[in-house]
Amino acid sequence: MHSPTRPHSARAVANPADPIVLQDIDNAQNLVALFLKRADEKGDAPFLGHKTGGQWVTQTWRSAAEHVCLMAEALRRMGLEDGDRVALVSENRPEWCIADLAIMAAGCITVPTYTTNTGRDHAHILDNSGARAVFVSNEKLLAPLVGAIGQTGLVEHVIGIENLKRRQSGSFEYHDWAALVTGDAASARAAVDARIAGIARDETACLIYTSGTGGAPRGVMQHHGAILCNVAGAAEILLNDFGIEDERFLSFLPLSHAYEHTGGQYLPIGVGAEIFYSEGLEKLASNIEETRPTLMVVVPRLFEVLRTRIMKQVEKQGKLANFMMDNALKIAAGSRDGKKRLRDRPMDFLVEKTLRPKIRARFGGRIKAMVSGGAPLNPEVGNFFDAMGLTMLQGYGQTEAGPVISCNRPKVGLKMDTVGPAMRGVEVRIAEDGEILVRGELVMHGYWRNDAETARTLQDGWLHTGDIGHLDTKGRIVITDRKKDMIVNDKGDNIAPQKVEGMLTLQPEIAQAMVSGDKRPYVVGLIVPDAEWALEWARANGEKFDLVALQQLPAFKNAVRAAVDRTNADLSVIEKVRQFAFPDEAFTIENEEMTPSMKIRRHKIRARYQERIDGLYRS
Repeated sequence: MHSPTRPHSARAVANPADPIVLQDIDNAQNLVALFLKRADEKGDAPFLGHKTGGQWVTQTWRSAAEHVCLMAEALRRMGLEDGDRVALVSENRPEWCIADLAIMAAGCITVPTYTTNTGRDHAHILDNSGARAVFVSNEKLLAPLVGAIGQTGLVEHVIGIENLKRRQSGSFEYHDWAALVTGDAASARAAVDARIAGIARDETACLIYTSGTGGAPRGVMQHHGAILCNVAGAAEILLNDFGIEDERFLSFLPLSHAYEHTGGQYLPIGVGAEIFYSEGLEKLASNIEETRPTLMVVVPRLFEVLRTRIMKQVEKQGKLANFMMDNALKIAAGSRDGKKRLRDRPMDFLVEKTLRPKIRARFGGRIKAMVSGGAPLNPEVGNFFDAMGLTMLQGYGQTEAGPVISCNRPKVGLKMDTVGPAMRGVEVRIAEDGEILVRGELVMHGYWRNDAETARTLQDGWLHTGDIGHLDTKGRIVITDRKKDMIVNDKGDNIAPQKVEGMLTLQPEIAQAMVSGDKRPYVVGLIVPDAEWALEWARANGEKFDLVALQQLPAFKNAVRAAVDRTNADLSVIEKVRQFAFPDEAFTIENEEMTPSMKIRRHKIRARYQERIDGLYRS
């Protein structure tokens, strides 16, 4: 790991030739004003797309703007006032975007929450935020909310996007979405225009609760300018490296996550793009082919799954397809900053004519770039997609920074072990201890009602990210690990667990991994076997497929051990995983061992399996 001996800093410089789209974003007073400007320009062009009755249908920019203004005025008639918080509990759909903008257009603050939240999670967020109203999409999502609403006693209005069953309640009033988006749209628009004229960029737009890898979620106060700064930085990359023309985003990650909220909703609004909403993970592959998006923001775990599926599909296509894939990977491995070696160009031409068009077709054929964020991307995964002819950009950030701090871009050179240079308007500095510090309009104003954490995280205008890294010669950020996750063994050596876990999960036998070893003589791990691989192993070895029973078989554990050993061959002595055990089940959102953004919750896993982990040092 690189440990700088003195602070370094780098500032992203704006392109003096930024076109009008960037000027609009820079000059926007708030997010609603930017949206309404785009809606006036786009008129009856399609904006929000979703699937209903087996068909994709779209809502126009004009219609969406009318609904935003009508809903905003309905919220004011309910008695909501400037600065009131309104929670939003819904899967990704057009109404999510409209509700979010309507809350802000009413002068209120959006509080997005995950659809996977338990009643306890909802109670914490409702109580901490003091939300007076809640948007909820359907009966299923209302069920865990009702108890939380009763427990906190703060919510006065529940707005159902779909028809909700009326429960007896003396504490809040039910409202139907459809009834609230009717009326005099012109009058509503005039009222909204007058109100948002008084909302400045530094006013709070939303409270986004961090998914909590290490404790109770904290409400990050994201102001309008933080998100607009992010949108301008991302739009500049899109303009300079790809150009903007008929863009379409496929929204898949939860909109309650800051990454999708900014990158999958407000970036498309900023550049006048369409947003289509995926039907979910099980239908994502077909949704991509049907909607033919130009841009997607995705978390690394999905890329790992897609990589495995593509490799399996190519393997079944015979020797020629495998030969082409092997050569494509060799060409990518020999590239430097995205530039291929001269001697590789003839083979690259063949791969471009044979294999890559088939891979691109599976992604709709129009993809300009897929942006990875939310967690570290293993460079091998990024190189794989690059080899297949799909541009992969890895971004970096956190909710406290809008959330995007930096992003790779082709013109600077794609280097998969970096997360690119700081975005436009963002200043990055490396502290003496290697921590990445960030300054700029994108930085939050603090945590809601949590002065102690705010003072710890924001110091002298700098956001202390808690991430360890350095800058390379081109000003690209290289992240080595989370400061608080870093393993320091009993000899004082620093070990980055995310690197080791990322390499383990590239093995076909391993679905998930968590390594441990703080103040210990060596690294050990909890390994979750890949279910598809385990099924194939069971068939090949004449065993019944029962994942729990298989884990008791020495031969099965030896097969997983072989995958660990292959990983160890590429690790240093101090990083090698010496012993491992199987957990009782996979790490999931439901058992609270993963966050909704698919990061493992180390403290939860350790608390459950500490005895098993300790036993690995006695075996």
